[in-house]
Amino acid sequence: MRRPMRPVAPQKDGPLSNEDISAPEVQLIDAEGENKGVIRTREAIAMAQEAGLDLVLIAANSNPPVAKFLDLGRFKYAAQKKAAEARKKQKVIEVKEVQLRPNIDTHDYETKMKAVQRFIEGGDRVKVTMRFRGREMAHQELGMELLLKVRDLMEAKAKVESAPRSEGRQMVMVLAPK
Repeated sequence: MRRPMRPVAPQKDGPLSNEDISAPEVQLIDAEGENKGVIRTREAIAMAQEAGLDLVLIAANSNPPVAKFLDLGRFKYAAQKKAAEARKKQKVIEVKEVQLRPNIDTHDYETKMKAVQRFIEGGDRVKVTMRFRGREMAHQELGMELLLKVRDLMEAKAKVESAPRSEGRQMVMVLAPK
């Protein structure tokens, strides 16, 4: 016979506050930032409620834990805004791929190089892949020459992160912005 599944208590996000604090005593810092010393948790919660604030655990790992009088809603809102601002500022670097063939025509080559240049200027890494089919495998030196030509052309704007290397029926080189 199966046991009935117990509902899992919802996890609270953010720091522990008020009744969730299990420590018997806390190092108390009031709303103005003054250190009030070690006080029993129950008394600290009562003092916080009198002031119309919450008792929030700031440093849970210290002995005794450090708690402060704060407006918990405002504190969580400020932390959320700070995290959103940090996410907005970070740049996600993507790896763009450009595929070539050994017998590529000059116009097609120039178009691919414009794309590579645009990706590099946009701050992305570029994976240049040279694909070989059929008898082209017998002339891998042509593909290597083309990859070296790409490297030399992009030398001013990009550094070679991964030198041209052969992987089965293709050669791969990775360029990164300087």
